[in-house]
Amino acid sequence: MTPIAIATLAPSSTPPGADAEMRSLLLGAIPALRAFAYSLTYDLDRSDDLVQDTLVRAWTKADSFQRGTNLTAWLFTILRNLFYSELRKRKREVEDVDGVMAGKLTSLPEQEVQLELREFQDALNLLPYSQREALVLVGAQSFTYEEAAEICGVAVGTVKSRVSRARLRLTEVLGIEKGGEIGADAMTRAALGGP
Repeated sequence: MTPIAIATLAPSSTPPGADAEMRSLLLGAIPALRAFAYSLTYDLDRSDDLVQDTLVRAWTKADSFQRGTNLTAWLFTILRNLFYSELRKRKREVEDVDGVMAGKLTSLPEQEVQLELREFQDALNLLPYSQREALVLVGAQSFTYEEAAEICGVAVGTVKSRVSRARLRLTEVLGIEKGGEIGADAMTRAALGGP
């Protein structure tokens, strides 16, 4: 995390509800926030900006957090809302529809595991945001369906349906048969429901 984000949590100007314990909890949540933000943006700079904005928002609104509840779920909800707000603002930007620009920025992986991970990330990127988000929350971040539903603001059944459709689509795109090899990395195994 950038020094700016940590500096913004400095106790010199403490908002209501923010204290040393809250600061410590927020800083401890940074790795999970960064992973979730990256799964939404696929851009390290944008994901770090999202995490920083999330931390600042959480710090300034610390009095709205109910102690004893799930802090990570609260932070993920803030991050998710910031991400979708940003998406709405960026709708007018030109997208790289044919992938020409993206193709110029990629390089071929040198290792088989890197290749598998890249294929998985490409397949994950093909999923609609709602399915990818649900899958990352349940599969990679190990939230329960109930926690993921709360973060997304939808019913538990909706999250289960999204995760199921996402897993089915990933196995189709990756050409994996039932019981087949699903990759060496933990993220792929978790997302596809493997061990």
